[in-house]
Amino acid sequence: MSAAQSQTAPKSKLGALQCHFTWDLDSSRTRLLRLMDKLEDIGTEEGNSWLGHIYNLQGFIQYKLGCTEDAQSFFNKAAEAFSQTRGADEGPWLVVNYGNLAWLYHHLGEEAESQAYLSKVDALMSKHPPPSQDEIHPEVYAEKAWTLMKFSAEKKQLATDYFDRAIKMQPDMVQWRISQVIGLVHSYNESNAGLDDDILEKMRILKEEDPENLYLAAHYLEQRAKKENRIDEDEVRELARKVSRNPISSYSGMNAILWIYRKYISVDEAIDLAEEALRRHPDDRYLKRSVALCYKWKIIHVKDRRPNQSMIDRAIGLYKEVIALYPHSSILKKIELANIYAKSNHSQGEAEQIYQELLEQSDLETSDKQMLFNNYANYLNFNRHDRNKSIQYHKEAAKIPYQSFFRDSSIKILEQIKERSRIQYEEMEEFLKSLKEPQS
Repeated sequence: MSAAQSQTAPKSKLGALQCHFTWDLDSSRTRLLRLMDKLEDIGTEEGNSWLGHIYNLQGFIQYKLGCTEDAQSFFNKAAEAFSQTRGADEGPWLVVNYGNLAWLYHHLGEEAESQAYLSKVDALMSKHPPPSQDEIHPEVYAEKAWTLMKFSAEKKQLATDYFDRAIKMQPDMVQWRISQVIGLVHSYNESNAGLDDDILEKMRILKEEDPENLYLAAHYLEQRAKKENRIDEDEVRELARKVSRNPISSYSGMNAILWIYRKYISVDEAIDLAEEALRRHPDDRYLKRSVALCYKWKIIHVKDRRPNQSMIDRAIGLYKEVIALYPHSSILKKIELANIYAKSNHSQGEAEQIYQELLEQSDLETSDKQMLFNNYANYLNFNRHDRNKSIQYHKEAAKIPYQSFFRDSSIKILEQIKERSRIQYEEMEEFLKSLKEPQS
């Protein structure tokens, strides 16, 4: 074999691997940093069946961010985590991990190490072949599905399909079925569509199969409450006690419980529950974020009476902490902080200052810009009583061709203005019509 052929063969084998480096996971630096924040919030306590997958994805993100030493460290942690969770040093669950390491060493110019991991992948594939030549191993399908579900909202349908394939091959893997159904629930929540009865029934069955999974139990209770528009308070309180006794993470179910309290019991009790949990886990950044969210619900969304200044001050202090703890995922928290400042007796100028600083940022993602315009428009209308400028920013939000809650909200408000104003009717009608025209 010539030197050129020997270099080409490993590169073609690398391209044929099933791993993060071949799954088309390109994204902006901002999104990668935010995803890293989300992965850190999942938690790494023992018993997390997705721990190996979490470390694999963290390793890939670190590689994309240019931190190759951290990438290698996470890939090694992934192998250790799989060994612990699967109770075996080697198995098909390592195909993706070995593929990642083969690619990483190739990029580092360490071709002997890269070739060694390619050989390990070959050995695993020979020992644990997929059911057919047209399929990949169910363990690989499951990790690919989980990764796509975390990586991008646009890829969630593909992720669901991959989970389907994995589950058909290994229907006894309850955690795959749970992750698939939770992914479907999140998709329904994002689209504001009602959850199908069959998905709710799947959640009920899975809850019976895995009664210790409090994350699933909390989401099942949340979705059942939405469907039936009622709750059993004793059931909610009992689950809340169980959740708050465990380590808090984005997989603990705490936020779903707090939402149920807010919607069906009281915001004040949601605050009390979150504050009590924070007293038990004072350094948990995700819990601080949850407590801050509860105060936002009380201050911004409860209309019965004006919140007292001490509550506003507590919320402001928490939000400042949370923003510092999430430097790469803070734009929404900064917007929420601005809206809380707007309710304060003595800090309303800070609200405008935060909005102006955000509006001057040149590196905002398209979706962030749209969210900012919609929120600033509402702030201008309700807090500054500047109706004309508010309309201008609702238009800016609506013009961005990115489908989201914020765009729908701005369009709905503009439609209401059109119907109520004879003077602006024709101009607004023309603007709204232009939104429906194909984008060039």
